[in-house]
Amino acid sequence: MPNILGNNIKKFRKIKGINQKEFATKIGVSNVVLSRYENGIRTPDNATQNKIADILDISLDELHGREKKEYTSLLEDTEILMIKDKEGWYKLSEERKKEIMRELSNLTDFYIEKDKKARGHK
Repeated sequence: MPNILGNNIKKFRKIKGINQKEFATKIGVSNVVLSRYENGIRTPDNATQNKIADILDISLDELHGREKKEYTSLLEDTEILMIKDKEGWYKLSEERKKEIMRELSNLTDFYIEKDKKARGHK
């Protein structure tokens, strides 16, 4: 069984630039417990899940992987793009972040199609 919740906790924590020890303190658990959440050994209770989502500034749907796969993949890629100004990225509104991600997705699609045409594919 895939560990979607644990993987997402770890992924979004890293995107936020928070180390495991600091994050464990913020959500009120030990390092060991957080490690068990991230590795799928334990599941945080509802209150802790809400706290995790709040601290990571994501919805419970995102935390549980119920977000569109396209958006999630793009979110993973933005970790690389936003390294220069992580603080600035996190200060943007959710709507602005989604707008940027849509634009990045459109730009990516454009270049994929352009590349296909250059290679003679439709």
